[in-house]
Amino acid sequence: MFMGEYAHNIDKKGRIIIPAKFREELGDKVVITRGLDGCLSVYTMEQWEEIYEQLLKLPTTKKEARMYVRMMTSKASICEFDSQGRTLIPSSLVQLADLKKECMIIGAANHVEIWSKERWESIDEISDDAFEEMAESLTEYL
Repeated sequence: MFMGEYAHNIDKKGRIIIPAKFREELGDKVVITRGLDGCLSVYTMEQWEEIYEQLLKLPTTKKEARMYVRMMTSKASICEFDSQGRTLIPSSLVQLADLKKECMIIGAANHVEIWSKERWESIDEISDDAFEEMAESLTEYL
């Protein structure tokens, strides 16, 4: 279970500290890939294996499926934590998520997301304004 939000800086080499609470559940190696809404998604190796199996089930005859698989796998990278709890995010992913110095690392229930501070604040504000409407419209799925 991943929850909470944490502010951390990414250094010029692309290293960022992942909170200890998250690292305990994530393990020594993670997969970082393109997320939705402009963030990066961080998965345990076990979660990534499940996602990968699901990607293999998508029909290769559908253009959208091929494009989605390409975007998920071509952007994915296996990353490890160093002794200080940092992980090196590939430069292509740093650029994709527009990560500058200030970042937000958030728990998103079953995975972790890494956001640029600016993008997170924008998404957070929009979501905060619509929170009650979203809750009402999504109760049918619970």
